[in-house]
Amino acid sequence: MQTAPFVELLAVPSALAKNPLFDIIIEDKINIQNYCNALIAKILELKQSQFPAFIDYQFNQVKNPEIWICKLEKLLANNEAFFSSKTAMSRYNKLYILIEKKRTELQSLSVKEPVVKTPKKFINAESEDRYFSFYEIKKQLEKINDDNQKILLLTKEMFEYQQANIEFINQKTPFYDAQCTKEIENIYALQKIQTAIKEAQNHNAGIQMPFKKMQINCNLNQFIDIHYQFLRELFVDGKSILDGSVNDMVAIIVNSYLDKDGKDISPETVKTILTPSRTEKRPKPHKRIDIDKML
Repeated sequence: MQTAPFVELLAVPSALAKNPLFDIIIEDKINIQNYCNALIAKILELKQSQFPAFIDYQFNQVKNPEIWICKLEKLLANNEAFFSSKTAMSRYNKLYILIEKKRTELQSLSVKEPVVKTPKKFINAESEDRYFSFYEIKKQLEKINDDNQKILLLTKEMFEYQQANIEFINQKTPFYDAQCTKEIENIYALQKIQTAIKEAQNHNAGIQMPFKKMQINCNLNQFIDIHYQFLRELFVDGKSILDGSVNDMVAIIVNSYLDKDGKDISPETVKTILTPSRTEKRPKPHKRIDIDKML
């Protein structure tokens, strides 16, 4: 499939779709090829009666609807072969009619309600399709509460700038991609500081004491069998000496001890030895450390 040079690739995985019917769904990496593939698939999937609502929905998502509609027209032209059947050709013609209608509406709106342009002094650079303004990006970032979404936006803008055919660079502003990179570094730095503050607060509150794993010097199955006895065989007032689940015990052993060779202990090994039916995994009677006899 041939692509068209879309500037805005607004797509989401199915799990994050707000409107699964009209959202462009991409499970893999979002790039030009995958976006165009998904857009053509969506056009072939929708009913013709849904085309106007689909176009309106996409218009409300993108920053520049006029550029988006032009790229959609280019995508259809580049992939005319996909619409060779009689039914598909009907879709093709319907979309072209809608594209012309939308273009007329946009031109009419631009006459009635001129868009306030960003002053030249706040534009870092211009390409054939768009301009790059870190001043505007900063205003968008102020409306986003999630750091990951901020980093995603900045990374996307940085890549678009680096791949664009730049026709004008404002020498009085820093390079656009450099400002995006610096802002990402600032976000990571703040995250690191916030994490350090939380860890210090937790430490001061005594929530977590630092420790290192202790090494056992007997056979692993002997050591785990001791815990099995506490869980399954030894009781006080009708209750096992240790009251908890197998998963709790697995976590305690794995997170607290190393085997006699100083290596980490496998959770699956611990769970197997603690399973009542797996008697062959626990030590033979003559090798067992019998806790009951010590009490």
